[in-house]
Amino acid sequence: MQQWIVPIAFILLGFLGGLIGEKVFFKKLREFVIEKQIPGGDIIFTALHRMTFFWFLLAGFSGAFLYSSLNINNDIKIILQKIITSLLLYSATLVLARLTAGFVNLFIQRTEGIPASLISNLAKITVLGLGILILLQTVGVQITPIVTSLGVVGLAVGFALQDTLANLFSGFYLIISKQIRTGDYIKLDDGYEGYITDITWRNTNIKEIKNNIIIVPNSRLASTIFTNYHLPVKAITLTMDIGIGYESDLEQVERVTLEVAKEVMQEISPELIENEPIIRFHTFNDFSIDFRLSMRVKEYFDQQIGKHLLIKKLHKRYQQEGIQIPFPIRDVYIHNHSESSHLDFN
Repeated sequence: MQQWIVPIAFILLGFLGGLIGEKVFFKKLREFVIEKQIPGGDIIFTALHRMTFFWFLLAGFSGAFLYSSLNINNDIKIILQKIITSLLLYSATLVLARLTAGFVNLFIQRTEGIPASLISNLAKITVLGLGILILLQTVGVQITPIVTSLGVVGLAVGFALQDTLANLFSGFYLIISKQIRTGDYIKLDDGYEGYITDITWRNTNIKEIKNNIIIVPNSRLASTIFTNYHLPVKAITLTMDIGIGYESDLEQVERVTLEVAKEVMQEISPELIENEPIIRFHTFNDFSIDFRLSMRVKEYFDQQIGKHLLIKKLHKRYQQEGIQIPFPIRDVYIHNHSESSHLDFN
């Protein structure tokens, strides 16, 4: 019975040390880092979540194994030593993978337009893969045959998963070429449109204005025709065709319309106010003189609110200025032998 006292004591010490480290020191240190707003502190503590307890417990088992007076077969000792080493290396690899993914996400958040999930998952998988290879090499497993076998298996899997790999590489192509970025507003040739929210290893997620998510395979998006309304810049030109009566003073119409357009720009796009709105008369229509108003707004979606405000404000201002927006009118003339009469149908 005395032979078990030291191993049990080490295991209990490891267990208690893990509890104290996790519940007291780790918690206090986290509160300090959050209070001081240390950059990346939350990422580090998320990566180390539960690992403090696990490492203390592992140290307890390791101490119990090393300082035990129990008679243990050498083969069993080697196996136990490899298990402890493997657990330690795997947990360290897992922490490093979490740290890598977290800091990649932090960097991406500071870099406009780069999708987070695809890059961070790739970084995490890379670190895990390298860590597992190092782990196998450490415990005495020859990794050269494994790497060779993985190459052969990879070719077979590549043929079996052609669509998946096509989507994966198409996603990288879209990111590297910067044809689309997260936050961009795009419209596909089949009519789907919305904001890019993320590019995963398989799909691109597009959020519609009505809050639905459209899932588009990366390979399809890379080969289709689409319009990116945020390239080369987000600012876009709003155009609206307007008609006024033939009796209107066109100089007055131009002045009033430009004043209203500037008022709307000041309300929705004040940073673009140096871009003067313009109007161009272009058609003597059947019942109106038509012109086109052009003005700059911040992005594609602002066209809707811009047109909404323009119609309201122009209608009110035209009424105040006596400018008529005509109804459709046709004059019909009827001739007979004795007299002609003129009927006006409105």
